[in-house]
Amino acid sequence: MTATVQYVSDLRTTCIHLQSGSAIETDAPTDNKGKGERFSPTDLIATGLGACMITTMGIKAQTMDIILDGAKVEVTKVMLSEPRRIGKIIAHVTLPAIGLDEKTKTILELVGNSCPVVKSLHPDLELDITYSWL
Repeated sequence: MTATVQYVSDLRTTCIHLQSGSAIETDAPTDNKGKGERFSPTDLIATGLGACMITTMGIKAQTMDIILDGAKVEVTKVMLSEPRRIGKIIAHVTLPAIGLDEKTKTILELVGNSCPVVKSLHPDLELDITYSWL
C-alpha cells in the first residue's frame, strides 16, 4: 500500500504517505463547492507532473555530473466542464544557465517529456510543456 486517504469533513481529506508518514491535506476547489484552501485532487495531478518532470531530469543530470539546483516548474491546470476533468496542463520548466551545450539540454528535456507521470496521463489530456534555460 502506498497511502491512505481519509475524508475528514467539509470536502477535505488527509492523505498519509505510508513509507514516510508525511501528510497532504486536500480541499475541493472553489469552482466545485470547496473553499480552495488546500491543493485539490486535480491540483495534485498537475503538481505531480511538474515534480516528476524535474525529478527525472535531476536523476539524469546526476548521471551526467550536472547540478540542476534551483530549477523549477510552474504548472497551470485548465479544467473542462463537460465532463468535468483536467483538459490541459501547462508546465513551464526553468533551469539554471550552467553553460550546457544544446545536445545536453535536449537530452534533459527529452527525459522531462518522458517522465512516468507524462506516460501515465490520458492522451486526451493536452500537455503544453516549455523549457527556459536562464
